Amino acid sequence: MDAFVTTSASTSKGKQPAKVQEEPAVAYELPWVEKHRPRTLDDIVGNVETIERLKVIARDGNCPHIIISGSPGIGKTTSILALARALLGDNYKEGVLELNASDERGIDVVRDRIKSFAQKKVTLPPGRHKLIILDEADSMTTGAQQALRRTMELYSNTTRFALACNQSNKIIEPIQSRCAILRYARLSDKELLKRLLEICEVEGVKYNEEGITALIFTSEGDMRQAVNNLQSTWSGFNFVGADEVFKVCDQPHPVKVEGLLKACVKGQVDKAMSALDDLWVAGYSAVDIVVTLFRVTKGMESLNEFIKLEFIREIGFCHMRVLEGVSTIVQLGGLIARLCKLSMKPELFELPKP
Repeated sequence: MDAFVTTSASTSKGKQPAKVQEEPAVAYELPWVEKHRPRTLDDIVGNVETIERLKVIARDGNCPHIIISGSPGIGKTTSILALARALLGDNYKEGVLELNASDERGIDVVRDRIKSFAQKKVTLPPGRHKLIILDEADSMTTGAQQALRRTMELYSNTTRFALACNQSNKIIEPIQSRCAILRYARLSDKELLKRLLEICEVEGVKYNEEGITALIFTSEGDMRQAVNNLQSTWSGFNFVGADEVFKVCDQPHPVKVEGLLKACVKGQVDKAMSALDDLWVAGYSAVDIVVTLFRVTKGMESLNEFIKLEFIREIGFCHMRVLEGVSTIVQLGGLIARLCKLSMKPELFELPKP
C-alpha cells in the first residue's frame, strides 16, 4: 500500500505542464505605398510651390485652417501628416486626431469625438495647436459640415483643422471661407520617374526602360497607383517590363493602339477594324479603348496637327456616347470608320453622276 502511495505521489509531483510551442511571428511586408510614404515635407515629390508654403507654416508655427484639394494619389494626406509631424514633433500622437472617410463622420461624430478632442487639454510646445485631420472631407454630410463650422470658431484658440478632399466645391462655402485653400496638381512624368527609380533601387527591382515608361503611362500622374503597379508587377513576374506592366494593369497596349491609329491615318479600314476586334475580344471595355485611343493620339508626333485635332474631336464625341451608355462594338466601329474617312480623299465619297 505504501509503495502504491509513494509511486502515485511521485507521479503527481513529476507532472509538469506541457510546453506550448510558440510559433515564430510571421513578418508581414508592408505595401510599398506605406513603406516608402514620405515622413517629412522635404521628401514629398511634386507641387513644389505648395510644399514650400507648408514648410513656411511648419517653421513659423502659425498654422491656419487648411483645405488641400486635388486628384487621388498626389500627396494630399501625406503632406498634412508631414506638416503635423513638423509642427508637433514628439507630441504628434497626443495632439492629432485623424478621421478618414472609412470612419463614421456624421453630425454625431462632429458633436462628440471632434468636439471632445477640441476641448481636451494637451501640453504642446508654445505657439503650437492641436490638429484635427479630416481626410476625404468632401464625403462628409452637409449636416456634419454645418456642425463643424461652429466648432472651428469656438476652439480656434487651441485647435486647427486640416481637410483633404478631391473636389473643394463639395465643401460648404462657410468652411471654405474659414480656410486657406491649397490646390495640388497631378505629378509630372519626371517626378514619377524619380521616385520609381528610387524605390526600384531600394527594393532591388529588375526593370527595363520600357517597363518604367509603361508604369508612368498607366498611372496618369497618380503616384499611389504607380507604386502599387510596380509592386504588383514585381511580385507577379520578378521583372518590370512593358508587357508585364500592361498584363497587371489590364489596359490596352499603347503599341497595338498606335498600330490601329496608323491604319486609320492610311485609310486601311480592314486593318484598323481587325485591330479593334483583337482589343474587344481580349475583354477590354469600350471606355478603356476610347481613353487609350485619346492618350496615344495626343502623344503621337507622326500625326500632322490638323489630323490630330480632328481625331481628338471624334474620339471625344465617341467617349461622350460611351459614357451615356452606348458602349458597343458598333459604336467603336463607327469611330474607326470616321477616323479612316478623315484621311481619305473626298472624291472617293462622291456619287457617280447619272
